[in-house]
Amino acid sequence: MRKNKWLQMKKSSFVEGTVIATLAIVITKILGMLYVIPFYAIIGVQGASLYAYAYNIYVIFLDISSAGLPTAISKVINEFNTLGDMEGKVRAYRLGKELVTFLSVIVFILLFVFAPQISTLILGDLQGGNTIFDVTIAIRCVSFALLVIPYLSVSRGYLQGHNIINVSSISQVIEQIIRILFILLGSYLALHIFHLPLTTAVGIAVFGACAGGIGAAMYVGVKIQKNRKELNLDCTVQKDTHSSKKILKRILIYAIPFIVISVASSLYHFVDMVFLSRTLNFLHFDAYQVEFITTSITTWSNKISMIVTSIAMGMSVSLIPNIVEAFTLKKWNIVNFKLNKALEIIFVVCLPMAIGLSLLANAVWSIFFGYNELGASILAVFIFPTVFYNLYTITSMTLQSVNQFKAFYFTTILGLFLNAVLDIPFMILLHHFGIPAWIGAGIATVIGYATSTILSLWILKRDHHLGYGHVFSLLGKMIVPILSMICVVLVLRILIPVNYTVRLSCVFYVGVISLLGGFVYLFLSYKMGILEDVFGKEYIQKIVKKLTFGKISF
Repeated sequence: MRKNKWLQMKKSSFVEGTVIATLAIVITKILGMLYVIPFYAIIGVQGASLYAYAYNIYVIFLDISSAGLPTAISKVINEFNTLGDMEGKVRAYRLGKELVTFLSVIVFILLFVFAPQISTLILGDLQGGNTIFDVTIAIRCVSFALLVIPYLSVSRGYLQGHNIINVSSISQVIEQIIRILFILLGSYLALHIFHLPLTTAVGIAVFGACAGGIGAAMYVGVKIQKNRKELNLDCTVQKDTHSSKKILKRILIYAIPFIVISVASSLYHFVDMVFLSRTLNFLHFDAYQVEFITTSITTWSNKISMIVTSIAMGMSVSLIPNIVEAFTLKKWNIVNFKLNKALEIIFVVCLPMAIGLSLLANAVWSIFFGYNELGASILAVFIFPTVFYNLYTITSMTLQSVNQFKAFYFTTILGLFLNAVLDIPFMILLHHFGIPAWIGAGIATVIGYATSTILSLWILKRDHHLGYGHVFSLLGKMIVPILSMICVVLVLRILIPVNYTVRLSCVFYVGVISLLGGFVYLFLSYKMGILEDVFGKEYIQKIVKKLTFGKISF
């Protein structure tokens, strides 16, 4: 009885599931943002570049081996659960574990063996910075995580398929905490206590991904074992009841699109990394500038913008099973409602966050990496592609959830193709007119994501008669609170003094302006009915009550 209660308490509605998953991801991303402050100071610019090279490649291979599995397993389990087929979902879970074991070993071997060739592809003819040998060592160290994280992803997907978001979300926080401790302690001890080479210190740091995965896998495994009965894992599966080939094919059909969307996102960064490095080298930037600009765009500015991208990531965990369930029951009005709600949340939450971070880029960059005008300029520009990435993520996942796989492939590949084709021409063109060349990569990225998003929405409207009138109406309402927030921030930037070389001064500066600017935005949004329209009156009351310890209610 107690276990039943535990399980029921963990099942979440769409909005609640979104908030739970998003909160865990936001915590994870905040930790991921904060650790870079001491880590960057420990390893320096060259070490940070080496870390970025290895980690960006690792993410691509991780996406290939496991990115689609949590969502694919979640979708398959949710379908079986909706139809009351307990044996089917247990068979799917077991097959998922077998599949990921095979994939993770293969991908690990590929990354480990071909690390030198990948390193050559990244660096090209660049001289004066990290060497091909350095990058090879770092890539091989991080490759071991591929033996752990994919297996963990299957268990997370099984829980998400039951709309049990808590355990999966908490495991992400545990994984991040262990990983960060390993990164900071490992790199510090290696460099400052044992005086080992920088390459060794970075290798130890990237191995933290493996250590974090092991800790999270142990936590999820214990939780699943304690609730085997409620999760139907003790269900006896008859061999003839379900065809393993059919279920496996079903998992792969669902997984491949999710792998594509994750790999596409990673490839955006990889394409930018390769083309930025070569183009800036061609334009006669020195090695230090090339490595700084390239890794700042593809890795370090992303560490800060994680807080924006986490909204879509958290939302997708809850969105997918909800849309799948509505699609399975052919309730298109609910599919339309969920998609509109997801788009509205992105605009209401992510857009003002991106604008605020852009306006405060100098101070924000100084807090994390020390004052650097170039780094701040990169952050101010590259915070906006994250908003488009969020929109692309939600619309693409909706296409997949309603089995529009061909449309998804087409829109994703087209967006990635446009980004790749436009990167170099835009950089050279802007450089010719005296505009920083690296901005061209940002413009190409926005065009790629925007094209995929607009086409996805059009296809959903054409084939399933979905409408977005409410979203456009909301965008019109948002103009007043956003412009008001911008005015407040600009005025406060003039009135409040700041020393960009002192982190504490920057923290105070960002904290005060963010609170006041955010208050103006939220207050006007509430008064205009935007927050109530998007989140619902009851949910807003619940949040206000919790934040004020029950002293304020309305």
